[in-house]
Amino acid sequence: MKKILINKDTWQTRVAVLNNERLQDIYFDTHNKEDLDRCFFKGRVSRVLPGIQTAFVDIGQQKAGFLHISEVDRALASEKIADYDDIREEMTDREIKSSLDIGKIFTEGEEILVQVIKEPIHEKGAKLTTCFTLPGKFLVLMPNIPHLGVSKKIESREERARLRELLQKNLPKGMGAILRTNAEERPSKDIQKDLAFLVSMWSSIQKKFKKAKACEKIHEDLPVSLRAVRDHLDEDVEVVISDDQEELKAIHKLVKSFTPELSNKLRYYSGPPPLFERFNIDDQIEKALQKKVQLKSGGSLIIESTEAMTVIDVNTGKFTSGGSMEDTILKTNLEAADEIVTQLRLRNIGGLIVIDFIDMANAANRSKLSRVLEKTLREKDKYQSVALKISEFGLVQMTRKRSGKTLVQQLTNVCSSCCGMGFVKSIPSISFQVLRDFKTEVQRKSLTGSVALAVSNKVFEYLIHHEYQAILQLERQLGCKAILECNEKYEDTQFTINKM
Repeated sequence: MKKILINKDTWQTRVAVLNNERLQDIYFDTHNKEDLDRCFFKGRVSRVLPGIQTAFVDIGQQKAGFLHISEVDRALASEKIADYDDIREEMTDREIKSSLDIGKIFTEGEEILVQVIKEPIHEKGAKLTTCFTLPGKFLVLMPNIPHLGVSKKIESREERARLRELLQKNLPKGMGAILRTNAEERPSKDIQKDLAFLVSMWSSIQKKFKKAKACEKIHEDLPVSLRAVRDHLDEDVEVVISDDQEELKAIHKLVKSFTPELSNKLRYYSGPPPLFERFNIDDQIEKALQKKVQLKSGGSLIIESTEAMTVIDVNTGKFTSGGSMEDTILKTNLEAADEIVTQLRLRNIGGLIVIDFIDMANAANRSKLSRVLEKTLREKDKYQSVALKISEFGLVQMTRKRSGKTLVQQLTNVCSSCCGMGFVKSIPSISFQVLRDFKTEVQRKSLTGSVALAVSNKVFEYLIHHEYQAILQLERQLGCKAILECNEKYEDTQFTINKM
């Protein structure tokens, strides 16, 4: 059974989703930091680059957002181009977009409605779209994309047909929607109510756009706690617990409007101990920041991410199944496949992923592992992913939809000492560099007499105990007296050279 835990402080709100007491999803909302995901802006086109089919749009943030041709909806593209008679009705959106020139769609200084689909990361601005989506409890409305879809997790043909027919009858012309998994078996009136609410919201956004100033935010999604309850609360959830009474009132109001029969699952927690400590959430978050993940069998995963991809290595460790080596490897790989899906979701890892499973000689076992991984991704992961078959080297290449920052990006900064490399120079290496820099500085400035060299405590100890003779030789070469000083406030790489 699942639990939704909501911890609210004056500085931050945190939401944890547990599945059988294990952390499945974690969300953060820092109150003094603006959340841009899914927000609508009245943007101003600041630059159009036809060479890369991208328009840069000022949305009032530090960096302009970027809008690629693939994120421009068909109706807008057709409307903005004067000579589009050659665009045939039977062409797909992809074919149309590949034949369009973004320079003919947008002009610099033009004001357009855009939605953020990916927050700024590193040096990149926010990724924008004009293919708008408005998420509700049972469906996602696409107000300018006339497409109907039903979650793949709804397997019953009869139910899929019922939901499609319901949408076709009630959707306004020109709009589309995707029915979510929790729409399955819901009464028609509940889905219609959700649809009407989202259509009304879209109408409000359009009105605000006309009145808003350029670069102004005109709509944002629900706060993180309400968003998590909207997206996760269903019959599988045992309880929703909040340690803030005002937050619980807002959640109760939301639940009563969409799924009143689930309002009895809401609980207030006053402690002690603190809510997240009671359910061991902080310890689980700390473990999710580590490279190494221990498997129950004794095996392990090593998860490392770079700018281009994430690499996951599977190791057997001390696990022995009592059978053949091939059986041991298969059992470890199957356990690893399940844990990998859990970690990808918890750590919010997307993009290109390469998994190095333990090599298996048996082709049937490799096929079984591929099927299990695909099935687990389909059942346990909410984001779209594509996994290729295991290669002859035991590697699986897969992609997973990106959604915002990873857990590591949200909670950590690059190490100032190693600059993200994962290691720092040794004390001998630093000491030798300091001596070289000292020599260069004395020669460049033609220093004579006594010259002070202040270094960190560790470098000082190393030079005194291991390089004393080298310093004496350096003094003879330079014709000066080197006065070595220890500054305990210095980092290992810090040093200063001063004429005395």
